[in-house]
Amino acid sequence: MINNRLIVSSSPHVRSEETVSSVMLDVVIALTPALIAAAYFFGFRALLVTAVTVLSCVVAEYAWQKVNHQPITINDWSAVVTGILLAFNLPATVPLWMPVVGGFFAIIVVKQFFGGLGQNFMNPALAARAFLLASWPVEMTKWVDPFSNLPLLKTPDVISSATPLAILKGTEAAGQTMPSITSLFLGNIGGTIGETSVLMLLIGGLWLIYRKVISWRIPVTFIATVGVLTFIFGKDGFFTGNAIYHVLSGGLMLGAFFMATDYASSPVTPKGQIIMGIGAGIITSVIRLYGGYPEGVSYSILLMNIAAPLIDRYTTPVKFGEVKVRA
Repeated sequence: MINNRLIVSSSPHVRSEETVSSVMLDVVIALTPALIAAAYFFGFRALLVTAVTVLSCVVAEYAWQKVNHQPITINDWSAVVTGILLAFNLPATVPLWMPVVGGFFAIIVVKQFFGGLGQNFMNPALAARAFLLASWPVEMTKWVDPFSNLPLLKTPDVISSATPLAILKGTEAAGQTMPSITSLFLGNIGGTIGETSVLMLLIGGLWLIYRKVISWRIPVTFIATVGVLTFIFGKDGFFTGNAIYHVLSGGLMLGAFFMATDYASSPVTPKGQIIMGIGAGIITSVIRLYGGYPEGVSYSILLMNIAAPLIDRYTTPVKFGEVKVRA
């Protein structure tokens, strides 16, 4: 008589209570502190740009799926997450038509053209940011100081202020002073809507790690690599770099916790995630230190997204009992 303990159900044998909706909702919760900080520093204009971007992403996904007779999946929160992340990569001064263009590009071109959720080969929000930056560089680089009292509906007519990375790189006019470490940490500086407040981004990132939505590997190795390399290769010689400013400035925290960890476009193996973080950190540091553009986080993540399948291929553990093929 066969022991009943040897009888198992059909696969899958690993089950989880997590769903796409629950994971995406956790990401929205994690992004909320940074959104509150954006509203505090840049006013209701930041909330309006975010709302327009989110609505554009949701409408684009609904329209595409409706036209192609696909199941409607806008209730899984993934389009909302893409919209918030794209808005966080835009200055509060952008004309409101630009988030619409960016939202449709992110959802239709980068996400839906490649099969929808989980099939995109790069982060949709970052790809849309790169597209907007290449198409309208002036509008995408108009930074304003916090508390600038921006008009809500009218496109702000402002004089662009300097970002900490631009001052550090020396691309701004002489006489610009670097903000204090406290201002960098809290977010009282110029920049995109969601990248300035390190404190709020850390709170959100730690929430995702606590909820096990993301692993620590990519954020920690990404940030650590940038810190080490920017310290070693300083402008005034080896080991003279200002690593603290490089770590706290720009989109490093936003990219490391919320975009480099995208499930569909990042490696799935532990070794691969570490390689992803180190690779993105190296590319970011090279662009910041030697490139013509003061920031490199977006491009570093997009380049590592492209390399992710190859990284997974060479870091996937050998199956138990499999004989390794000799080259």
